[in-house]
Amino acid sequence: MSEATGHIELERRVNSITVGVRHRTDPERDLAPLMRSIDRLGLLQPVTITPDGVLICGHRRLKAVKELGWPTLRVWVRTGISDPLTKLLAEQDENTLHRPLSPLDAAKLYRELKDLLTEDALRRQRATRFGAVDGEEGDGGADSAPPHGAPGKSRNQAAQLISNSASHTRLEQICTIEAIAADGAVPADVRKIAEEELERIREGGAVDPSFQRVRAALKVAEEHEPDDDTAEELEELAAKALAQARADRASRIAANRRKREAAAEAARRSVHSFVLMWEDLEGWAGRYDPVEVGQELTDAQWSAFEQTFTASVEFVDAARAAREHRPCDAMASA
Repeated sequence: MSEATGHIELERRVNSITVGVRHRTDPERDLAPLMRSIDRLGLLQPVTITPDGVLICGHRRLKAVKELGWPTLRVWVRTGISDPLTKLLAEQDENTLHRPLSPLDAAKLYRELKDLLTEDALRRQRATRFGAVDGEEGDGGADSAPPHGAPGKSRNQAAQLISNSASHTRLEQICTIEAIAADGAVPADVRKIAEEELERIREGGAVDPSFQRVRAALKVAEEHEPDDDTAEELEELAAKALAQARADRASRIAANRRKREAAAEAARRSVHSFVLMWEDLEGWAGRYDPVEVGQELTDAQWSAFEQTFTASVEFVDAARAAREHRPCDAMASA
């Protein structure tokens, strides 16, 4: 048995490790290269579990050794894991994934889990640096990226496990606000704004506007020497940043709505919709006076009418050709 800071390495039975539903919902890629590497080189980097046997990191490694039929494997028992995170990772019921954490609670667990995943990725990179042979990946290669990519991938993995979404932006924003609020080197006026925005988020406010306000306040503080006027300027610019963030969000929502509407408009409609449209148009020619239409339409309106008519004729020709070559007709003639 070997010990490191916060870890104990030991052997544990494979079937004694609890794999929560949050790990099981992760996409499972081809395990064959990983299994070949482990079978040839052994498990170079143990999986990480809590003292209670709950899996933290290494789902693919654990699955690979199960497929290989190993009865036991080496594990890192990671101490110091919070009870809420242990409980979250041990969840077995998929319905629990629909009970969202509060934003601040989610950010706290996200930060803790991200650190654990990054720690695991760095250990695995060191363990497998010289482990891969014949072009195969080492047993650490698939779960986490090497150090230069570990932070980004760890963020995605942590966000997926905590919130069931790989988007980490909101969680990172909350962590940043919390860090600013707790940083004694940051001016007191900025820390106060950060604390106010955390309270706003706690009460159900949107995260991005609060993040923008705190970031604006920090920028002003960095560009000015602290004095009595700076506090007022901080408040003013922070308020402007909040208003701008709200306006930007409204603009993004409107733009996305327009995109969705345009996509829906451009989408091909069903044959049933086609039938209903032509049922509505049945007898339309008898309801209009062609002389009146010809005389009163503007040039633009007449051009649009002719374009629609031309497109309709082309559509009829194409549909007629397809109708003449229907599979059912060929079968009937046979």
